[in-house]
Amino acid sequence: MVTVENMTQQVVHPMAKLQRQVQKLVDSKLLKPSDSIWKIALLYGDEWAFWKQELIAYDFAMQDPVSELLLVESWDDEE
Repeated sequence: MVTVENMTQQVVHPMAKLQRQVQKLVDSKLLKPSDSIWKIALLYGDEWAFWKQELIAYDFAMQDPVSELLLVESWDDEE
């Protein structure tokens, strides 16, 4: 039997998806936690403009280490 509870899906914040992808890159040694966030641009190509704006909106600087991005526990938008 399908219930309403089974049908509801939690929507994952786009930044959480990016964070998981970056964590996988660190785990696979393609990035180091100490690398600057701008190095992600080399891996995202055409999508980088979007992600750069998102990161800036969350007060990240492109010189910040990747480890700072990975430390974020919640991407809730504060209005």
